[in-house]
Amino acid sequence: MELRPYIDALRHELALAAAAGGEDARELADRLTAPLESATRLALLDALSEAAAEITRDLAPGSVDLRLRNREPSFVVTPAPADPWTDRAPAPPPPDPVPAPAPAPGEDEATVRISLRLPEHLKGRIEQAAARDGVSINTWLIRAAAAAADGDRPPATTTSVTATSGGQRFTGWVR
Repeated sequence: MELRPYIDALRHELALAAAAGGEDARELADRLTAPLESATRLALLDALSEAAAEITRDLAPGSVDLRLRNREPSFVVTPAPADPWTDRAPAPPPPDPVPAPAPAPGEDEATVRISLRLPEHLKGRIEQAAARDGVSINTWLIRAAAAAADGDRPPATTTSVTATSGGQRFTGWVR
C-alpha cells in the first residue's frame, strides 16, 4: 500500500487552504509541508496498525499483521488454521454478548507500546507457540492477554496422555 497519494492529497488541500490567505500564508504552507510529511506518514501508520489490531481481534484465530518495507506498509493476512481432524476451518467464534465498554473520558483507545520482561526460557516457549499457531509473537501475546483479561482460557493445542491398560502403556500427544 502506498502512502504517497494520501500525503500528496493532504499537501494539495493545505495549499488550497493557504491560497485563500494570500501569499504569506501560501509560503508558510510550503515551508510546513516538508516537516509535516513525516508526521503525516507516522499518523497514517498508527491508524493502519490500529486497524490491523482491531481486525485481528475480530478475525481470531486468524490474524492481520502490518509490515513496513521501504517506508511503505503492507498487510499480511493469516487465515485461521484448518482443523487437521475434520479438514475444514473451525467455526467462527460467537459474537460477544456484551459490547466492550466505551472508554472513560480522557482514555485513549490507541495501540500502546509496553515493555515486557520475560525469562529467556519463557520467551523461547512463546516463540515456539506463535510459530506453531502461524502468527507473530505480538499477535500471540495480544490473544493470550485478551483471553486472560476476559477470564477465558485459551484452548490447549496438545495434551500429554499416558494410559495403562492390560499391561500395555501408551504415551503420546493428542489434540
